[in-house]
Amino acid sequence: MEGIVSVFPNEKMQLFTTRSWDFIGFPQDVERTTNESDIIVGIIDSGIWPESASFNAKGFSPPPRKWKGTCQTSSNFTSCNNKIIGARCYHTGAEVEPNEYDSPRDSDGHGTHTASIVAGGLVSGASLLGFGSGTARGGVPSARIAVYKVCWSKGCYSADVLAAFDDAIADGVDIISVSLGGYSPNYFENPIAIGAFHALKNGILTSTAVGNYGHDRATITNLWPWSLSVAASTIDRKFVTKVQLGNNQVYEGVSINTFQMNDMYPIIYGGDAQNTTGGNSEYSSFCDKNSLNKSLVNGKIVLCDALNWGEEATSAGAAGMIMRDGALKDFSLSFSLPASYMDWSNGTELDQYLNSTRPTANIHRSVEVKDELAPFIVSFSSRGPNLITKDILKPDLSAPGVNILAAWSEASTVTGKEWDTRVVPYNIMSGTSMACPHASGAAAYIKSFHPTWSPSAIKSALMTTASPMRGEINTDLEFAYGSGQLDPVKAANPGLVYDAGETDYIKFLCGEGYGNEKLQLITGDNTSCSADTNGTIGALNYPSFAVSTKYKVSITRNFTRTVTNVGTPTSTYKANVTVPPGLSVQVEPSILSFKSLGQKKTFSVTVRVPALETAIISGSLVWNDGVYQVRSPIVAYLY
Repeated sequence: MEGIVSVFPNEKMQLFTTRSWDFIGFPQDVERTTNESDIIVGIIDSGIWPESASFNAKGFSPPPRKWKGTCQTSSNFTSCNNKIIGARCYHTGAEVEPNEYDSPRDSDGHGTHTASIVAGGLVSGASLLGFGSGTARGGVPSARIAVYKVCWSKGCYSADVLAAFDDAIADGVDIISVSLGGYSPNYFENPIAIGAFHALKNGILTSTAVGNYGHDRATITNLWPWSLSVAASTIDRKFVTKVQLGNNQVYEGVSINTFQMNDMYPIIYGGDAQNTTGGNSEYSSFCDKNSLNKSLVNGKIVLCDALNWGEEATSAGAAGMIMRDGALKDFSLSFSLPASYMDWSNGTELDQYLNSTRPTANIHRSVEVKDELAPFIVSFSSRGPNLITKDILKPDLSAPGVNILAAWSEASTVTGKEWDTRVVPYNIMSGTSMACPHASGAAAYIKSFHPTWSPSAIKSALMTTASPMRGEINTDLEFAYGSGQLDPVKAANPGLVYDAGETDYIKFLCGEGYGNEKLQLITGDNTSCSADTNGTIGALNYPSFAVSTKYKVSITRNFTRTVTNVGTPTSTYKANVTVPPGLSVQVEPSILSFKSLGQKKTFSVTVRVPALETAIISGSLVWNDGVYQVRSPIVAYLY
């Protein structure tokens, strides 16, 4: 039919589920501009809890004149304010469940959490029942928030996401933050890819989460070149939970255990407490649903051989739960009963003690300790390489996404589970969903200083100023962390930027073999490919370099890049290349001299990759004028 741009399945996507800003060198008293209150961040998520102290509008002036949006009100969402200036909800693909609100109000907590990370106001004394206590704040606390609720208990549907993008663009937002996603084999069947391209055409950067499917390779989602792809890193705060046995042996696990056990309790192994009438008894060692014998478990601590949310243990009347498996323990979860999550290394000792006479245990309340290894990329953060376009490096960068304290919906519980009774105004969560809004806040911060910068210029500033991360801890190297750890202060003054616009990405898509029909599915207009718009990957002005090759096959790849001077009017930059043995990189010219702001200089990079036998090797190109260091990773890898 006329007017139909594209047709693809209305697929369901998922949400990717304080100290963090200080940890990345972005203190409360950082330099800010009065323009920050004119910045509008669009949050496409599960809605918002407007009564949260993080969204208090005291002292805010009316919305910026550019704002064209609306506040969709209802009996349970009566108005917006000068902080939350717009709110809409969409549910073409999802029915509203009885425990949900048919309004922008958040019944889940995820959207409230991400919105407050981006732009929440300063709230002193915030904590999760005493944990993470301090001042909660967003990256741009004076910025405005526009809410687009697309996520419900059954998921987030493509049609709603596309509609939200269209409205956010028309409403006049400056940055769009999207902490949700799903895998797509190409660019033209994904609503975030399409929506982010439309946003780019209108001067809006979209910040996205890479997904929580790590730590295997090639698990990354939201890998569109025209959006920012954000991985999750740790901060120097972690929560550990000790378990004391009746023989006075103490073992340490991870969790955020807000409960206090005052006595020793009997302990039983789930495998010894089978529910023989429940039809699921063979899974009792994992404490699966309907697997435990209530009469044996009631009032005891149950030991389970797998991570689980505690539904079955709670239903069986357990006093607490100890879980163990071989997975990495680099982040902490909350549970609805006293719980600790341990490694198999404690297994033999626990088993021996369980076989003793009347074994008992006590699960201590968690304690907050310093993580000396931070920052590193958490195990759940999805990894590259990019499966759609192998020679574009993804993720772009990393940001804090582990044990993040932020605002929460009081229609939900600490765990979000109906069998949990704890309702809190602030919660601690981990996920690339939490990393994404840190980058969104940093992008909004840059926008407040440079309101005319393009989305690609802002993205370049974030990437080229990111702090390099340690390969000995992050063995997946740039596939884990991209350009490195977010540094908002440096990003506001990057020296040089790699800029790109709609035409550059059209050339890229044409060069990738996308015909007119598929191209128009992404652009939403009558753009067509021609000899003039047939570009190469090497010519896309991207702030990183990636070369894919086959096993034991050497390859040479040429790149062309253009940088724009946004630092010192008169400056001379020299190219500093750092690469491992065997990898050869030549930059021509190796010196760039500028005489004015806004001046552009083009250079070429030739990368010669040896016959690789290892999965990935990497180095970097740094343009240095003595004041600014503009860094781009160079990656070669096997596919």
